[in-house]
Amino acid sequence: MFLFTLFSYELTWFGLGTIFSVGLLIGMAKTGVHGAGMVAVPMLAAIYGGQSSSGLLLPMLCIADVFGVIYYHRHASWEYLKKLFPWAAVGVVLGSIAGNILQTDDGFKIVMASIIIVSVVIMIWLEKGHKEDIPNYQWFAILMGIAAGFTSMFGNLAGSVMAVYLLSMRLPKNVYIGTTAWFFLVVNWFKIPFHLFSWHTITLNSFLLDLTALPAIAIGAVLGIAIVKRIPEKIYRRFIIGMTLIAAVYMLVK
Repeated sequence: MFLFTLFSYELTWFGLGTIFSVGLLIGMAKTGVHGAGMVAVPMLAAIYGGQSSSGLLLPMLCIADVFGVIYYHRHASWEYLKKLFPWAAVGVVLGSIAGNILQTDDGFKIVMASIIIVSVVIMIWLEKGHKEDIPNYQWFAILMGIAAGFTSMFGNLAGSVMAVYLLSMRLPKNVYIGTTAWFFLVVNWFKIPFHLFSWHTITLNSFLLDLTALPAIAIGAVLGIAIVKRIPEKIYRRFIIGMTLIAAVYMLVK
């Protein structure tokens, strides 16, 4: 298989294609096709390993977050964001500590897949008519905020946690997308120093490699906007659950 070097990374054409595919999926995810982001995480982890892939993915997420906020910023519900942000910061710190303790790629993948599966089970449970059992209380926001920060830091998987929380609040489609767009813009940029100075998973070379995916991210963002406009509210919720489950299965079998 042909190998070439790009910014100190030895790549195959398949590996480079994966990076572009991930960029496309991340762009789509940040403008509403959130299940696409769930698929992108295990795709990158399968090639570059659990912890290393999280650092490689983060700059792409930060870039894509900007696209999402530009388009959906008017729809955000700051009532929920104010509850989540402080506790998400706590979760990021805890996730950073856990990542330093659990340093094997197999361990990362198992935890990441487990997080996704548990989230899917909860989302299906809520869809089956138990949404009234989840109270709209501060303690639930605290729990979800910490879980979102932890999973975001540990494997860029907070999308599943946010889906559990915001879908349980029955937010309309555009409000859901706008709220998650602002949440991840803030949290992902907050994570950068931890990746730089604690995990050392972001380097100049990894950032330059991420920049090669910028056109794919932009195309994905435009595609995401077009797709979401055509998905009815009820089908959109089921789409998120289905794509999240596919991501978990993909990660477990890799």
